[in-house]
Amino acid sequence: MKKRAAYYFLVGVMLILSMSTTAYSCKKHERDTTPINPIDTTKDTTALKRDVEVWMTRPDKSALLRHQVIALTFDTIVNSYPDIEVDTTRTYQAIDGFGFAMTGGSAYLINRLQSDQREALIRELFSSDSGCIGISYIRVSIGASDLSATVFSYDDIPSGTTDTTLSSFTLAKEQEDLIPVLKTALKYNPQLKILGSPWSAPTWMKTNGNSIGGKLKTEYYGVYSRYFVKYIQGMKSEGIPIDAITIQNEPLNPNNNPSMEMSSAEQGNFIKNYLGPAFQDANITTKIILYDHNCDHPEYPINILNDLNTRQYVDGSGFHLYAGDISALTQTHFAHPDKNVYFTEQWVGGPSNFGPDMQWHMKNLIIGATRNWSKNVIEWNLASDPYYKPHTPGGCNSCEGALTIASSVARNVSYYIIAHASKFVFSGSKRIASSYPANLPNVAFKRPDGKKVLIVLNESSSTQSFNIKYGRKSAKTKLDKGVVATYIW
Repeated sequence: MKKRAAYYFLVGVMLILSMSTTAYSCKKHERDTTPINPIDTTKDTTALKRDVEVWMTRPDKSALLRHQVIALTFDTIVNSYPDIEVDTTRTYQAIDGFGFAMTGGSAYLINRLQSDQREALIRELFSSDSGCIGISYIRVSIGASDLSATVFSYDDIPSGTTDTTLSSFTLAKEQEDLIPVLKTALKYNPQLKILGSPWSAPTWMKTNGNSIGGKLKTEYYGVYSRYFVKYIQGMKSEGIPIDAITIQNEPLNPNNNPSMEMSSAEQGNFIKNYLGPAFQDANITTKIILYDHNCDHPEYPINILNDLNTRQYVDGSGFHLYAGDISALTQTHFAHPDKNVYFTEQWVGGPSNFGPDMQWHMKNLIIGATRNWSKNVIEWNLASDPYYKPHTPGGCNSCEGALTIASSVARNVSYYIIAHASKFVFSGSKRIASSYPANLPNVAFKRPDGKKVLIVLNESSSTQSFNIKYGRKSAKTKLDKGVVATYIW
């Protein structure tokens, strides 16, 4: 009897311990079967013979980046279904990563969470461990963006005065929220790439003395170039490497708060005669990215790159898609194929419409931008509150975050848009060739570990069966209408 009692006691203890591991967490060395939606703790424990892993999101949200229990294998098959043929012998650009803008408002909201909740959320976002989404590229504002609570620069001085020596330069404002959050993110992903973009120069450097609109006074081109140098050096001293900067967010938009206009000729002059030499003198290797605005004006960066003396300092060009067509990235690439192309911003307006928003962003950005040579894809705001705050006076009052942070954290559509790529397509992957049958937009990558990743959207109004063809064999599969899937083998 004592032995039997001891046996049942041990069984009970083991049962309790096994139950305690079913809650959602981001754990190391576990098989990637935990659904990303923390509310859904179902795990795929079915042993199946399969060559291809499948992760799926449905437009009705009944599956949110859910690991699929299907036996998908490569075999010699004959059918009438369309093929998506993946060819690793044809390679294109290397991928830097996928992620969001860590706006000032995002950092503020994340940093106000309870310490354990904050730590768990940052790990979920940036770690590559099981149950996490592995964000590998983020954008931050240099000074305030319109999704900061207030307007500020790093050299704010009394009206009517100047500071050509930048003696009042300080990153103190960023030490409140942004820098602590970035440090934690880098703890979980030390290779995280960070892009810095200014919305405006300090107002005393501008023609109108205002945070909205105006231009950079030519007499301050040299001072402003040193402002960039001090920013990069200051962030480096905090342990935060800035991989790249753009010269000006949306240089053709003078209406935001903050904002600043800068023509193509002005940007080219600033880089060639001031910023480029200043970076050289200070031994700064941070990349310089042009433009950072819509796809309707690819001539803006192309004209700058046409100048041989300017292009020596430039890594590439950045785009948004509030106007124009994503093919502008390919136009820019072929005009200067030795320079890189980046996708640096796209918002989701609140309240989002999950299915249609998911499909548009997957087709045009995750698939469209990378098929048009982009090395990255950055969605806009990482986090907002339920009222789309914080934002500056006159700033965007309907920019939905990938996260809505209140008493709890909700994951919105752009979280899953990025996660379908960031979790599986690692930095250093290369885009490879894939055919493009009707109604099945897709893009394929080869990772540094040799695995292949295929992201597919069914944009038709009915279920689509198709074959993933690789080498001489194929795997037959299907997607319901509006469904997005990531395949890994």
